[in-house]
Amino acid sequence: MGLTIGVDIGGTKIAAGVVDEEGNILSTHKVPTPGTPEAIVDAIAAAVEGARAGHEIVGVGIGAAGYVNRQRSTVYFAPNIDWRQEPLKEKVEARVHLPVVVENDANAAAWGEYKFGAGKGHRNVICITLGTGLGGGIIIGNKLRRGHFGVAAEFGHIRMVPDGLLCGCGSQGCWEQYASGRALVRYAKQRAKATPENAELLLSLGDGTPEGIEGKHISMAARQGDPVAVDSYRELARWAGAGLADLASLFDPSAFIVGGGLSDEGELVLDPIRKSYKRWLVGGNWRPVADVIAAQLGNEAGLVGAADLAREPDPTM
Repeated sequence: MGLTIGVDIGGTKIAAGVVDEEGNILSTHKVPTPGTPEAIVDAIAAAVEGARAGHEIVGVGIGAAGYVNRQRSTVYFAPNIDWRQEPLKEKVEARVHLPVVVENDANAAAWGEYKFGAGKGHRNVICITLGTGLGGGIIIGNKLRRGHFGVAAEFGHIRMVPDGLLCGCGSQGCWEQYASGRALVRYAKQRAKATPENAELLLSLGDGTPEGIEGKHISMAARQGDPVAVDSYRELARWAGAGLADLASLFDPSAFIVGGGLSDEGELVLDPIRKSYKRWLVGGNWRPVADVIAAQLGNEAGLVGAADLAREPDPTM
């Protein structure tokens, strides 16, 4: 089909990139993320126009953090932007005069990894993104599975603990409250407060108090063997692996691809996730076990995936 543009809507910036059919990014343009919904639409259009200069573009794919309808046109609900039944496809098309599709951002990242990254060679993969929250995507039989209404794979809001921790979605006990960047920081702060003698290095990297611990401090301390930092990663991995075991019972993939910021820590997080997954997998000693592998595309996965999905046929047809 030719060149398409992928758009990644971040909390601080909106990035648009021209992507070819092999997943290569040929040019990018970034603009700050504004504070109002209508201004975000204008910013998306500005990013697209900046990226497309000098290229013949056939379509645009937008990765949006929220519930997107099956027709890939409307954002039902976005937790971090005041979008409710937002006709994003229609509004952006009117500004850029190109065909536009809208995808959930985690779906877009999953597709990018499946097509051009860690998922190459697999037909059935489940992707999870361990970042500030927890998202994911389902590829079964080489197809992205969105569900009947388009809002499948909201893995972060599977209830892992009845009446558990309050989640930003309004429910309690959601998986992302136990396996995410926020959860990791909470574990470290709790443990450092309870046993500061086991967190001397971790505390020294911040302001000396448990309240001053940040995610980057936990990573640095864990790599140097700080007991509290290492134990915090193990706790996160215990919950992440248990969730993967549940997903294996549902989808039986050949591989789980772990992306998001926490996947940048490599085996520090992946090895204990694998062990937890095997521990909780029903019949794990007697059945084939899916690979648990790190994503490869990093922050570019969503942009590349959204651009490629702009080439995909209408999933409702």
